[in-house]
Amino acid sequence: MAGGAKNDNGIIGSINVTPLVDITLVLLIIFMVTAKLVIAPSSALQLTLPKAASGEAIQVVFAISLTKDGAAFIDGKPVPDDEAIKSRAADELARHPDLRAVIQADGDVSHKRVVHVMDLLSQARVTQIAVGVILEASK
Repeated sequence: MAGGAKNDNGIIGSINVTPLVDITLVLLIIFMVTAKLVIAPSSALQLTLPKAASGEAIQVVFAISLTKDGAAFIDGKPVPDDEAIKSRAADELARHPDLRAVIQADGDVSHKRVVHVMDLLSQARVTQIAVGVILEASK
């Protein structure tokens, strides 16, 4: 019989391997085609990307860290005094008009100190000021 050998109970006693071979060959072809893309993705598709006049630029962040012992850091580098914060902020704002400042203060830093640094940034004409916090998972 074409479908396989049948016994007297009508049960098919053999397996038709044609669908298995078909699936195996299709998978082999897919793997052969995609192997070129996996091995050399940059040479597989040669693209010349267009240039755009508008788009999202990289946002510059002016990070000020205040420690509980009174020290201040700008982008991880120590600052000698508060006037240096104001002058560095003005310099960065001149280079990057869309400058954003983030104040990261230790929990033991007084509110007065944080407000003073915010005032220094305002005097330097920095308008986008944020306070950095760590979000705790909800309990």
